[in-house]
Amino acid sequence: MIKGTPELITERREEIINACEKLYQKLNFRDITLKDIGRETSFSRPTIYNYFETKEEIFLALYEREYVRWNEELNAIYNENKKLSTDELAKKLSTSLANRKQLLKLLAMNNYDMEANSREELLVSFKVAYGESINNVKMILKKFCPKMTYNTIKKFIFLFFPFMFGIYPYTNVTQKQKNAMKKAKVDFIYQSIYDITYSCLIKLLI
Repeated sequence: MIKGTPELITERREEIINACEKLYQKLNFRDITLKDIGRETSFSRPTIYNYFETKEEIFLALYEREYVRWNEELNAIYNENKKLSTDELAKKLSTSLANRKQLLKLLAMNNYDMEANSREELLVSFKVAYGESINNVKMILKKFCPKMTYNTIKKFIFLFFPFMFGIYPYTNVTQKQKNAMKKAKVDFIYQSIYDITYSCLIKLLI
C-alpha cells in the first residue's frame, strides 16, 4: 500500500509521468528504462515501484493524461460554439489533434504490449479517459451534425479512431525513410497532422 497523503501520492505520480514524458521527447519507448526515469525524479528509483510496477504502466499513465488533455479540447469545442459548419468542425477537430502530437505518437506504439504489462486497475483508468474521448466526439457530432443518424455516428467512430493510429507514422517521416521512398520510387505525399486529419474528416462528415 502506498504511504503518504493523497496530495503527495498525486505529486509523485505526476513527477514520474513528467520524467517519462521528458525522456520520450528525445528517446524511443524501447530505449527508455525505469533507471532512466528514476534519474529524472527527485527521489530514489526504488520509490517508483510504489506507484508503477512496470515501464509500460508509466507510459499508460502518460497515454491517459494525453487523452484527458484532448478531452479538455473536445469539451471546449462543444461548449464554446453554438453552431459549426462541416468545414469549421473539421478544422477545429484537426487543430485539436495537431495540438496532441504526443498522443498520436503514443497511439503509434505497440498498445497491446503496453496494456498487457499494466495492472487492470490502471488499464481501467486509462480506458475511462479513452472512452470519454469517444463520447465527447459523439456529443460533438450530435450537436454540430444533427442530420447524422445513430448508425452514421457509430460508423464515424469506428473509422476515425482507428485512423488516428496511423497519423503519427504517416506524418513524421525520417530522412532515412524519405531516402528509401525515393529509391523505391514510391509516390508518397508528405502531409502535416492537421492536413491529413482534415482530409479524413471532410470525407467522413459529408
